[in-house]
Amino acid sequence: MLNRLLSHDLPRSRLLAVLLVFIVAALLLSPFVFPGSKSLNVAAKILTFIVLVASYDLLLGYTGIVSFAHTMFFGIGAYGVAIASTRLGAGWGAIAAGTLGALLLSLVLSLVIGLFSLRVKAIFYAMITLAVASAFQTLASQLSEFTGGEDGLTFKLPAVLSPSFEPFENPVFGVLIDGRLISYYLLFVVAVALVLLMLRIVNSPFGRVLQAIRENDFRAEAIGYRTVVYRTLSNVLSALFATLGGVLLAIWLRYNGPDTSLSFEIMLDILLIVVIGGMGTIYGAVVGSVLFVLAQSYLQDLLKLAGASFEGVPVAGALLSADRWLLWLGVLFVLSVYYFPTGVVGRLRALRGVGR
Repeated sequence: MLNRLLSHDLPRSRLLAVLLVFIVAALLLSPFVFPGSKSLNVAAKILTFIVLVASYDLLLGYTGIVSFAHTMFFGIGAYGVAIASTRLGAGWGAIAAGTLGALLLSLVLSLVIGLFSLRVKAIFYAMITLAVASAFQTLASQLSEFTGGEDGLTFKLPAVLSPSFEPFENPVFGVLIDGRLISYYLLFVVAVALVLLMLRIVNSPFGRVLQAIRENDFRAEAIGYRTVVYRTLSNVLSALFATLGGVLLAIWLRYNGPDTSLSFEIMLDILLIVVIGGMGTIYGAVVGSVLFVLAQSYLQDLLKLAGASFEGVPVAGALLSADRWLLWLGVLFVLSVYYFPTGVVGRLRALRGVGR
């Protein structure tokens, strides 16, 4: 049953399997085990990034295409829900309309980009996608009548997802059940479903062709596969999943702006997570997202504690200052690349092979 659920793509490593089970259990029980608004926000961000990074790995890790326009589709999903909820009011119909409109727009844009740009190679395609993403971000900032400009859009969701919604008077296991908690579990269920669907896609005959194109596109073309068609379809699927990730972000934040979903920093984060987790594996998106978001969210707090312990020590006190958290994040990334050149997932699977 589990083998079919995972599309016959088992972790192939006992350590990786334990790690994945721990991650799923921690995300499932996070509101009860780690109470507090910050921990819940971190868990929701992890779920959103898992979908976003896995969708990008479908493009980069499985097809070998480098694109810098992924955050554009992410932003389209978030803006779709934000604009629809602002114009149509709080309701499930607005969310459905915004999601459908965003998916259609992403479908058209990804198809156009794929057909016109995927015939060029490597760095040229990456530069084209970067230009398109930059133009879209500028457009979103200037069309303030629809997007709210630099201030973004704040909107309301259906009552059941509102923080004021409390179906039970008494807490359950010490946690008050409200609309915020319901929103989190909505994100959890959708994220799990999307990850399983992506696992199914990459382990299908279509996914095998994508991997063949990644390894040697000339050979794949020679044996009869239209590589342009498969690359375009990969681009479209990746964009649609990223759009759904943007929908999840908008539902959780109840706000969207250019810096929230279209920032190039998000694109850099995606690339870092793919490298940390391991390219060409959906499990890498899960592990990498957890490690990166936790480090991004709690490293500064840990440095505050460490800095207080070394207060008065000239060099150590300065290095362990909370203001240096980006420096230490960079150090952790360099170490992860050095010791895990194929990512955490690749390293764990390689250790299993060595053990055998």
